[in-house]
Amino acid sequence: MSIKAILFDLDGTLLPMDQDLFTEGYFRLLAEKMAPYGYEPKKLIDAIWCGTAAMVKNNGSRSNEEAFWEKFIEIYGEKVRYDQALFEEFYCHEFQKAKELCKYQPQSSKIIQKVKELGFRAVLATNPIFPAAATKSRVQWAGLDLSDFEWYTVYENIGFCKPNLHYYKEIAERLKLRPEECLMVGNDVTEDMAAKEIGMEVFLLTDCLINRESKDIRQYPHGSFDGLLQFIMSAAAESRL
Repeated sequence: MSIKAILFDLDGTLLPMDQDLFTEGYFRLLAEKMAPYGYEPKKLIDAIWCGTAAMVKNNGSRSNEEAFWEKFIEIYGEKVRYDQALFEEFYCHEFQKAKELCKYQPQSSKIIQKVKELGFRAVLATNPIFPAAATKSRVQWAGLDLSDFEWYTVYENIGFCKPNLHYYKEIAERLKLRPEECLMVGNDVTEDMAAKEIGMEVFLLTDCLINRESKDIRQYPHGSFDGLLQFIMSAAAESRL
């Protein structure tokens, strides 16, 4: 079956980064922002991890946003509701410093442009653990805009996370496509290549490879941006047959 939509991961894929260094720096910025308001740094970071775990375990019964804040309120109490505006403010301002923790890959914007020129539907399939404001910024750091994508996942609009297979199933359903008509491109073997399990084609971008389970990546089409472009061009040729 021919490919009709290409799903792109963001962090470590379109936006090059060391995931661990980025997370450490992002948490440091958030802790600095919230410390004056009574949020002790270690407890805050632990609470964010707990909220993230709640999103990863989410079963689609509510948005990831709701799952996160339910857990956060459970930890801190109702006062958090009054401080949500502070967290939103953080993503609009202090979070911008995290750009320094990322690199820039000019091929990212070029490949999205090429994908659309070839008639594919482009989707941003970034793990939806961030609010839209933070995702919009990270997309811009990559030299792109959210409008470059037909649809994108953020914690406000979906109730699953990677590598939950329902995450990929929901994207296909929203696009009104079969999984076999989708190609997932990402750098994380566990989170992104999981799409293959429901029948999606996959391509593992190895520039910022994450392979925490030490899997044999030879089982997946893989390579750099040049290899990805060749793979997409081949998919386009097959689609025209």
